[in-house]
Amino acid sequence: MNRPVRRALRRDPRLLVRLAAWSVAETAPALVVGLAVARAIDDGFAAGRPGTGFAWLAVLAAAWLVGAAGARQVVLAVAAIVEPFREDLLGHVVESALDRASAAGHGPGAAAVARSNLQVELARDAFASVITVVRSFAFTVVSVVLGLGALVPEVLVLVLPPFAAGVGLFLLSLPAMARRQREFLLADERTAGSLAAAVGALRDITACAAEDRVAASVGARVAGQAAAGRSLARVTALRTLSLAVGGRLPVLLILAGTPWLLSRGAGAGVVLGALAYVTQSLAPALGNLVQGLGISGVRLRVSLDRILRPDVPTGPASPALPAASPALPAAASGRPALSTGPLVSASGSQALSAGPQPPSPERPVPSPGPAAPPYGPAAGRVAARNVHAELREVAFAYGPHAEPVISGLDLSIPEGDHLAVVGPSGIGKSTLGALLAGVLRPGAGRVEVGGVPADLLDPACRVLIPQEAYVFRGTLWDNLTYLAPASREEVDAAAREVGLTALAERLGGYDAEVSSGALSPAERQLVALTRAHLSPACLVILDEATCHLDPAAEARAEEAFARRGGTLVVIAHRLTSATRARRILVMDGTSVRLGGHAELLAASPLYADLVGHWNPATPQEPVL
Repeated sequence: MNRPVRRALRRDPRLLVRLAAWSVAETAPALVVGLAVARAIDDGFAAGRPGTGFAWLAVLAAAWLVGAAGARQVVLAVAAIVEPFREDLLGHVVESALDRASAAGHGPGAAAVARSNLQVELARDAFASVITVVRSFAFTVVSVVLGLGALVPEVLVLVLPPFAAGVGLFLLSLPAMARRQREFLLADERTAGSLAAAVGALRDITACAAEDRVAASVGARVAGQAAAGRSLARVTALRTLSLAVGGRLPVLLILAGTPWLLSRGAGAGVVLGALAYVTQSLAPALGNLVQGLGISGVRLRVSLDRILRPDVPTGPASPALPAASPALPAAASGRPALSTGPLVSASGSQALSAGPQPPSPERPVPSPGPAAPPYGPAAGRVAARNVHAELREVAFAYGPHAEPVISGLDLSIPEGDHLAVVGPSGIGKSTLGALLAGVLRPGAGRVEVGGVPADLLDPACRVLIPQEAYVFRGTLWDNLTYLAPASREEVDAAAREVGLTALAERLGGYDAEVSSGALSPAERQLVALTRAHLSPACLVILDEATCHLDPAAEARAEEAFARRGGTLVVIAHRLTSATRARRILVMDGTSVRLGGHAELLAASPLYADLVGHWNPATPQEPVL
């Protein structure tokens, strides 16, 4: 479990040196606060020299400014360590999913990969928190010891023993606390899973008269979580005790030892300075350490356990529930399904499964895309004969007991089409794009591209660009050409088409090193768009892939893909994407409508409403 952490810390020693240097700057206030308070009082205000007092306060203010600058750089230094750690874990997740899929003989489970990606994000955040608090604790303790030693060395006898006892008590309780915290987190997940499964199957539970059995099973989960919570609370009491011993007892000892400190030549300012060191620096540092290691450290361990050993069970299985009935009504939760079959447009003359429409005079049909790549498909994959996409009676739900997101959908996308998909957020647009790309498999019906099931299609035949584009650590050239080799002239041409040229020049050319954290979301989208433009894919799906670009850059990128040829499906983020498309699919949760811009203005109230709230003269456009 510790190997990824050690590898991340040892990857580049220069980053650790940089982090240590800026940590010194960040903890400057911890070094100066007590000394400045003591000198401002004893040598300044109490001695009748207010100028000296204000000068020491100015020193303290300057230390806070230095600390603020250091804190900003510390965040950047921690990110430089944590982002490669995240990329390593993501690579492990993808490789493991592909290995398991290859061994099982089917495609990788999208849900399992999504859950693993969530664990990666949790691990990344927890790792950053652990680095931050441990580093801050170490540098703060050193700064306080140096400051107290410079102020009055005798006070160290009153402060260090109880502080060391508090830290030792916490460290001794940490293993038990970690176990109890992990048990509580797992019990909470099991309870949530049981409740979700039960709620999703209420109709079936009632139909099978299984209320008592399911209630007892879920109740056992709740009771288990309650027991884990009580156990955790008992161990947490030790954490509270360690904070009291290490952070509060030194304050009492300083106050009780004030006569002794005064007899040793210390003034009132020295006593106040010592109290400032303890209350403003030492106690908060101990509190952050306890919080960081006690919570974030446990989350890091649990997340790494899930990522590196995904097949190890984390607890009892969810309670047995009655099997779902073959046809669970989509309106079980009060929300209608997306559609129930081939729907007819307002004119009543054309179903969604109709073939190509005549091109409109102002928007010609793009030329057909390039043929399937000449090289052979991957194992188990099939190259499409063309990119005519067909959806027939397609239904999909995220889970066996979840309400269908798409139900009974029939749709035909001819080769060379330019289709925009619009509708309210969460209505199923991205799900439709994932089904077309073969990332998701339909629960019912079929999705075919060129006569091949979408999930069996050769990946070289299609490309899906999601909203959050991914850029891996490497050169810009590697990022642009890893889907397919390309010449310098081809890369230059694609960069000009999509709008990447200025960014490439700013970065220093195609040989420049890039990473996800070093680029803005809009810049990452430009890289991903150019990469897709260079690919041999005949079907391109842009799932809000231009949402971080300004409207002009978005128009340039979409027009570049329209000129590129092939079939283009755009999950629209702005309404302008729809007006550029040849056909528009409107999804409103109860039905779908297909047509051109003018036709839908008259036939679709939802589309007309979206257009009515859109003013082309302003950049404020409805999010679709």
